[in-house]
Amino acid sequence: MKRLAFAAALLAFGSPALHVYRPETLDAFPKKDSLPVMVWGNGGCAIDSTRYGGFLTTIASHGFLVMGTVPQEGAARRQESADDVRAAIDWAAKENARAESPLKGKIALDKIAVMGQSCGGVQAIEVAADSRVGTAVIWNSGLFGEPTNMGGGKTLSKKDLESIHVPVAYISGDPQDIAFKNAEADFDYVTKIPAFRAYERGVGHGGTYREPNGGEFSGIAVAWLNWQLKGDQHAALMFRGPDCGLCVNPKWVVRTKNLK
Repeated sequence: MKRLAFAAALLAFGSPALHVYRPETLDAFPKKDSLPVMVWGNGGCAIDSTRYGGFLTTIASHGFLVMGTVPQEGAARRQESADDVRAAIDWAAKENARAESPLKGKIALDKIAVMGQSCGGVQAIEVAADSRVGTAVIWNSGLFGEPTNMGGGKTLSKKDLESIHVPVAYISGDPQDIAFKNAEADFDYVTKIPAFRAYERGVGHGGTYREPNGGEFSGIAVAWLNWQLKGDQHAALMFRGPDCGLCVNPKWVVRTKNLK
């Protein structure tokens, strides 16, 4: 899985609460490639995506515009909500049209993914119902059995999973991950959309995000985005079919439904 470029991490123009991770060199966009969008929700509903810096910059370096929140100096402390994640999509649309933007005309607004870890995964589930979103990955997360409000957003129950209209993946650690059962139950609940479920043996709730370059989870994220947003059929081999890359990897346990 070859990187396209080094990635830069920058504050979003006009939106100091957002952090942007993008390829450092933009010459290839949109001439030879599109620049799809991935918006990220943080664990703990924390406003600080820099904790996932290695993971997010690795994804961006493969030709994606990645956005998360960042704390503002002097701002009152609060939790991140799904509205913060949606605001990143709104920003991308405005920045794609801004005359002075280095990203003008380079952002593929028809190719948007939402992802999040733990509490941020619940936010990703809420935002996945947005008509602008094309796919979602829920990391170390899933809804509780009872209606729950996390991060000051909408109170969600399992029935809200029926609002997801796009392919979804649930990636977690093994049963030591506190969100393992939530992810399993969510996967069991969804029936009408393409869904992928995998967990890694020996990995807990913290995943591999803080390993160099985001560890193994970043490679999975890049492959999923390449398949779902760029139509890369080679990347699809990690997920699709009985001999998929993760299916034959002894470290991983995989289930799928409706994948084509």
